[in-house]
Amino acid sequence: MAVFTIKYVVRLYLGGLKFAGSFFGVVDLLAILPFYLSLGFDLRALQAFRLLRLIRVLKLARYNKAIARFHRALVIAKEEFILFGFTTGILLFLSAVGIYHFENEAQPEVFASVFHSLWWAIATLTTVGYGDVYPVTAGGKVFTFLVLLVGLGIVSVPAGLVASALSQAREMEDTN
Repeated sequence: MAVFTIKYVVRLYLGGLKFAGSFFGVVDLLAILPFYLSLGFDLRALQAFRLLRLIRVLKLARYNKAIARFHRALVIAKEEFILFGFTTGILLFLSAVGIYHFENEAQPEVFASVFHSLWWAIATLTTVGYGDVYPVTAGGKVFTFLVLLVGLGIVSVPAGLVASALSQAREMEDTN
């Protein structure tokens, strides 16, 4: 702990507030802070701060080429992820409105509003559903089938984006 503390103090002295506010400055602080907080206090709740010691693992990230490549891939595909996020949000809302339209009369306690229906939309669009809320009408079941098909595409799009961006990042790394 002494080595980490000395390293942090030296880097803080040399880098000032710029280092303190940087990602690795915060990681370094969070890595040593639980030790010093646990010295003067006997509160059981503060023991949760000991879990922050795991943040030291993040310090290893700066030395790993694969993590750097993954970061570069996320930067490459950032605009696509933003577009995908907006599209997913719109699809979630449209799914909630659709299932509310089909199921509200048959199950008014479960699908009481569009916002109550949003739970169903999230569970159905992102997975295959929990089974706690499901349609009972024929129109609701057909609509659910369509939403499940769209949901399969939603799962595969980010995977394809990441794979493509990782390929580009590796090519960029090889040319350097």
